[in-house]
Amino acid sequence: MNSLTSEIQGFSKSHLKKQSTRVTTVTGRQLIETRSGTSVLLTECSAEPSTACGFVQDLSLDLQVGLIKPFILLSSQDAAQDMETLQKYKVTHILNVAYGVENAFPDLFHYKTVTVLDVPETDITSCFQECFAFIDQARDQDAFDAVKAVRPSIRPNPGFLRQLKTYTP
Repeated sequence: MNSLTSEIQGFSKSHLKKQSTRVTTVTGRQLIETRSGTSVLLTECSAEPSTACGFVQDLSLDLQVGLIKPFILLSSQDAAQDMETLQKYKVTHILNVAYGVENAFPDLFHYKTVTVLDVPETDITSCFQECFAFIDQARDQDAFDAVKAVRPSIRPNPGFLRQLKTYTP
């Protein structure tokens, strides 16, 4: 029986299978990247280019939900498109920060879509004010709905409503 050390020393890269990866570029072109030793060969697929942005396809379902604050949850697009998960967490508003991800239930939830490419060059800070405003609006609406649920007859006058909407503790 050979020792592990001698097996490692006697190993040749020529015994490895060639690896190929399908890559979709930001423009939708599909390329096949094949590695052989230290060289990389790129060939374009003959299939029609897709309209999607560049990504590495992940087919595993991600229904994990992170609780950031009692009224803010963080999840993947999978959880945001799974009615059972949304009902379990009593979701009312969905902030969709992605590129090309459709709002699954537009008639059942309040949505705000902010189109963002998931690439390092994207300046996400330019979207912060828009996202914060939606989160604040959702929190205020949920609070109003909670009060209305226990006392359906409430109708704050316009001045009180304005103050409640702009109040910051």
